[in-house]
Amino acid sequence: MIEVHGLTKRYGERVAVDDLTFTVEPGRVTGFLGPNGAGKSTTMRMILGLVRPTAGHAWVEGRPYRAFDRPLRRVGALLDADAVPGGRSAYHHLASIAASNDIARRRVGEVLDRTGLTEVARRRVGGFSLGMRQRLGIAAALLGEPGVLLFDEPVNGLDPDGVRWIRMLLRDLAAEGRTVFVSSHMMSEMALTADHVIVLGRGRVIVDTEMAEFVRDGSRGDVLVRSPQGDALARVLTGEGAQVTVEPDGALAVAELAFTRIGELAAAHGLVIHELAARQGSLEEAYLRITEQEVVHRAAGAGGAAGAAGAAGAAGKGVGR
Repeated sequence: MIEVHGLTKRYGERVAVDDLTFTVEPGRVTGFLGPNGAGKSTTMRMILGLVRPTAGHAWVEGRPYRAFDRPLRRVGALLDADAVPGGRSAYHHLASIAASNDIARRRVGEVLDRTGLTEVARRRVGGFSLGMRQRLGIAAALLGEPGVLLFDEPVNGLDPDGVRWIRMLLRDLAAEGRTVFVSSHMMSEMALTADHVIVLGRGRVIVDTEMAEFVRDGSRGDVLVRSPQGDALARVLTGEGAQVTVEPDGALAVAELAFTRIGELAAAHGLVIHELAARQGSLEEAYLRITEQEVVHRAAGAGGAAGAAGAAGAAGKGVGR
């Protein structure tokens, strides 16, 4: 597993990461979320020994990453898909990495096949699209068959088929008992992929919980009701203890009352209903609510959840992550 305790990083007066403590456990996908500038990439780099912490420590399998003689056999990571020499072929890039960690050459062909790059294995990486470079970075992370994997924005640049592939790959890796730690701004994908979620805001942990619990507790879960007798229905539902809000189009958003009870009350009072639909909360909604006050890079004129959506919803890498 990955264990982070009291991890802090300061750059002069600026605190990039502030006393983080959390554990990433094997056998599940842990999503690592937060607005641009929250400290996600800095944290991952400290776990991998690429950035020296000001205080605290990050251990992988009970040891600092730097303590491993052949680290790629223990930890695989994709932090930057562009960090590949453009003049090398995909095959020779992976072969050189394998040689550096005493990894069998056969693994090169296996990971090329698993990431869908076999047909372009002899092409120079400089001609690869961003999505192909992402696949190559994932192949390099898998090369040593490590038990711990870290991915920073792995779906960036992938087409819809590639996005589905990486979703299935991450879940398969977790099902194999590996520790899978994934940073992403793609809320829709994290909702489908992650079992657990850790959210940073301004360098601090603000959420560390199961994905289902986070979505349930942090987002709206209500019932949408459309009726030509909306005013009368609202009075009936309010009298039963419901919280009723009128939507801009005249529909009723009803909370604190069961879906079936709403229908029963309408029937008992002879009120017509044209639509009755339970609305489940979403990861995006829960995320925007919890991070609304944590956004660092907000465009002028943007505020509230809308501003947070603009800052946090982009799929690509942001400045100061």
